[in-house]
Parts: sequence; C-alpha cells; structure tokens
Amino acid sequence: MTAVIFDCDGVLVDSEVIAVRAELRALKELGLPYDEDEYVHRHLGATVEAFLSALAEEHMTCHGSPLPEGFTEQLLQDTKDEMDSSLESLPGVHAVLDAIRYPRAVASSSGISHLYHLFEPHIYSVDQVKKGKPAPDLFIYAAKQLGFAPDQCIAIEDSVNGVKSARAAGMNVIGFVGGGHCRASHSGYLSNAGATIIVDHMDQILEALEALISAS
Repeated sequence: MTAVIFDCDGVLVDSEVIAVRAELRALKELGLPYDEDEYVHRHLGATVEAFLSALAEEHMTCHGSPLPEGFTEQLLQDTKDEMDSSLESLPGVHAVLDAIRYPRAVASSSGISHLYHLFEPHIYSVDQVKKGKPAPDLFIYAAKQLGFAPDQCIAIEDSVNGVKSARAAGMNVIGFVGGGHCRASHSGYLSNAGATIIVDHMDQILEALEALISAS
C-alpha cells in the first residue's frame, strides 16, 4: 500500500510565481536584485523564518545594515494581497485528485483553502513540527498521521528544499516543474536534489505514481 503526500505551493496551486514576482520586485527596490533562477533555487520551499533570516543576512552583507523597519511585514502583506487576488489551482489538479485512489495528504497548508475538502483532515504545516523543509520532519509527521511508514509514501514537490526534505524522510519524490515559476533549469535542480521522476504537467502524475509503485 502507498500514500501520496503533496506539497501545495507550486504543485496544487500556482502560488510560487505570484510570490516570486512580489518578492523580486520588493528586493530590487531594496537594492538586492536577484537572477530569478538563482532566487527560485535558493529560497523556494524554505520556511518564512529561514527566508527572512537569509534576506536579513544578505542585506547586511551588501549594505552593512539590517533590513529597513517594517520591510518584512510589508513584503508579507503585499505577497498575501497578490495571492488573494490572483491565486488559482494548477490545470488538471482536480482531475488528478479525483483519479488518485491512494491515501493522500498535504505537507504544507499554505494556499490550500479552496482545495481543503479534497484533503481534510490530512493537511499538515510546519507549525506542527520542530523544523521546516529541508529537514524531514514535516513529511515524517504527515506519513505518521496517514498511518504509513515514510518509505511507503511518495512525495510530489516543486522545490529543492522540498525534495531534500522528502528524500531525507526516506520517500521517493516526483519533481513537479509545471508551475509558473519553473524555468528550463528547474528540472536539473530537482533531479540533483534527489527527485526520482520529473513531470511537467498534472496529467503525468498518475503515470509517474504507478511507475514508482511498480518499481518498489
């Protein structure tokens, strides 16, 4: 028996492209311009705390001062506002969830509101564990709540931190590169992080799941 554990942002909902757009705009105004591919590779999948800590460190290195007062609060609010007005499920999500007959969970509660009924009660967030991704805690916790050993679970992730997290938990990982934030280099990043199979559209998920289950 197998269980499937989904990341949410960038897998179920196309939220990462919205967040990246808002964050890069704010950071450019702050004097911290990034190459988008590098930014996605470094920061996607990290906890908010780890992300903000990295920004503060980089601002100190570049400008010799802390982040401006109120910057983080404004950034989070601006990102939330864009999410509220623009967030949509990725194409094919509902069809895939209707077709999957394996027990399933979400290992990230962000952005899940309009898909909540398709996963409840198995929706788990970093608030429920000691360490966020790339530590394995959240995936281990989600597997336990489903009643499965981690090596009986398959994770679906779009970020390097997420893939590392699931692999550290002992899971096979489908790397998903169908989100609006993914560029041509993203497949390589996920493969190098340990993703077993890479897919670029929801309609490939079922085939990838069956391939991994047959190989196990």
